[in-house]
Parts: sequence; C-alpha cells; structure tokens
Amino acid sequence: MHKLLETANIKLANVVADVLGVSGRAMLDALVAGDTDPERLAKLAKGSLTPKVKPLAEALRGRFTSHHAFLLGQMLTQLDQLAALIAQCDVRIEVSKPCEPEIQRLQTIVGVGRRSAEVLVSEIGVDMARFSTAGHLASWARICPGSYESAGKRRSVGTGTGNNWLRTTLLESAWAAAHSRKSYLGAQFRRISKRRGSKRAGIAVAHSILVIAYHMLRNAVDFNDLGADYFDRMNNAKLKRYHLRRLAELGCDAISVLCMRSGNTKAGLLS
Repeated sequence: MHKLLETANIKLANVVADVLGVSGRAMLDALVAGDTDPERLAKLAKGSLTPKVKPLAEALRGRFTSHHAFLLGQMLTQLDQLAALIAQCDVRIEVSKPCEPEIQRLQTIVGVGRRSAEVLVSEIGVDMARFSTAGHLASWARICPGSYESAGKRRSVGTGTGNNWLRTTLLESAWAAAHSRKSYLGAQFRRISKRRGSKRAGIAVAHSILVIAYHMLRNAVDFNDLGADYFDRMNNAKLKRYHLRRLAELGCDAISVLCMRSGNTKAGLLS
C-alpha cells in the first residue's frame, strides 16, 4: 500500500505514523471515493494529527489516478476481509476459556500481550509436567544457543529450527520488552546488545521469557520483575571498580568526585 501511494507521489507515511489509523483510513477512503484535493483530505485529520494539516496537505499532493484508486480499494477490501476473519477467530477463542487464568497470568510478563499469551498457551500448553526443566522446554523450542565442542575448542552455532509460531511470538515479545526502561528484561537486552549485538540480545531475552513462562505456569504465580537495576545490584563492587578506573583514565581522582557529589565543585576543581 505504501509503494502504491508513493507511485502516485503521495508521502502519507512520512507524516502519519499509522497509515491505517483513524485519520489515515479516512483519507484513504476519500482517495478511493475520488477526492484528490490535498487540503480537503488533510482536514480529515483527527486527534494529534490536527495541528499537522499543512504537512499533510503537502504529503497528499500527488498524481492519484483512477487506476490508483482501483488498486487501493482492492487492498482496503482485502484488509477488511482479513480483519473480519481475525475477529471470527477471536470469538472462537473466547468461546472456550479453560486456559483464561493462564493467559491472564502470562500477560503480566513485560512485552507479552494478549495475542502472545494465547500463542504461548496454544504451543506449549499449560501442563509443564511434560518438560522436566525449563532448559528442556527451551531446547525443544530451539530458542537457546547450540553447543559445539571439538578437540577442546568450543564454537558458536545457531539455535536451529524449531516451532516457528512459538519462536516468532517470543522474538516479538522480546523486542517489545527491549523498549522497557524499567524492567529486568529491558536491562538484559541492553546489557547483551552492547557486547553481542541486538540480534543475539533478542534471542537471549526470548529465551528468558520462555523460562519465565515455564516457571509461572508450573508454579501458578504471576511475574515478579527483578528490576532494571538487577545487574547493578548483582555486580555492585565490580561496577564501582570499573567506574573508578574509567574516572582515573579520564583524569579524575576519587577526591574530586566526592567533592563534586557533595556540592563543593570549587574544591573538586582545585583538587
């Protein structure tokens, strides 16, 4: 849809974050109906987009022909049909609620929403007795790093191919948790991504989410976040030594830092 609009020189996505939101959908429907006046289309903006009438008018100024309108109408019709099918599936899921307590419990994990919780329950079940440990579950799901050792040397290998539905859901939840600034999972992502990159960090957080889900389902408990400062609390002395060393490398000594913390900046600078 974005490509189609850009072939007509319409850059709606540059101004509207969600083209299929309330305002974006109203503008697209108007384009399909034959209204190509950018000023009138821009006035369909609602909510936070209301002050952006001028940029919207510029973004909607293009060469939108009847052929573009036909193709866009086909795409919107297909989207509506898919939304209706998804709604029917939601109703079907709501009819049978034997796992509703578990679904509600899994949603307490940072980054896990309703849909992700439903996928987790449908793929791994709620009876964790089939997996002796959380490691067995992670190995079955292929969401843990492989291990290859030969002649005393350990080599890094991929995670392998497992349940695609479960893997995709866990990774989506991991990326959502990575944006959290006040959670253990977000801190874990940032800590690992500095050393190993964001992709490996995503796999690690996905693995943590699966392990957390295992223990929650097995013990029937809610998620207990360890906090964003968990790693700082675990390595407090090491962290202090690291920062003191870095301050020394930058030309600052401990006395200067103490003076600055106490508010005596002049004494700190003199020292």
